[in-house]
Amino acid sequence: MTGGLGATLFGDPFAVMNTVGLVAFALVGSTKAVREEFDLFGVAVVGLAMAFAGGVTRDLLVNRVPLALQSPVEIALGLVGVGLAVALGVVLADLDTHPITLAADAIGLAAFATTGAIVATEAGVSAFGVVAIATINAVGGGAFADILLDRAPFILFDDFYASCAVLGGVTYWALVSLGGLGGVAAGACAAVTAVTRLIAVAYGWELPTAQWVARLVDRVIGER
Repeated sequence: MTGGLGATLFGDPFAVMNTVGLVAFALVGSTKAVREEFDLFGVAVVGLAMAFAGGVTRDLLVNRVPLALQSPVEIALGLVGVGLAVALGVVLADLDTHPITLAADAIGLAAFATTGAIVATEAGVSAFGVVAIATINAVGGGAFADILLDRAPFILFDDFYASCAVLGGVTYWALVSLGGLGGVAAGACAAVTAVTRLIAVAYGWELPTAQWVARLVDRVIGER
């Protein structure tokens, strides 16, 4: 799990997912900053924050030096995502809502939910810990990026986003617990997270709000 290029090329599940997640989320975070008309330094800061904040939190939770501080490859991959966002921003309008960005967001969410689940499982935490760390790894960067953009993290609203990472984490834990291979569990975790997120975007899935529950209760009471 050193994040080296060699490990990535030979197909280690963690290295592959980590590589994909870093590039995808750096791109997504950078598009948010581009939309707000940040300068290039600001774009890079927000992009790298989205790429690394979740993983740093994950590593601190399992009591190890953050991977981002161990390998220059990590930073290089993040900068690739930043560069892609800047380049795409030149040729595409409304990049932050473009299908490319929405797909990258789903892919990054899936990749980081998987890396979080892998690290948590190897650290020997409980089932809850596996799911929690998978979710934190997946959504922590986006939440931090939103704070840098001076807005409430959108994962706290009713969008069906963090729930996708929860489902992916549960999938990984269940398959490993049943004796499944790590690679199979990783692929299933990523697939469940990404597909669920893409379906949620396509059909506008949302979690209920407290106001929605109150209206439902009032309706039920009124029908009696």
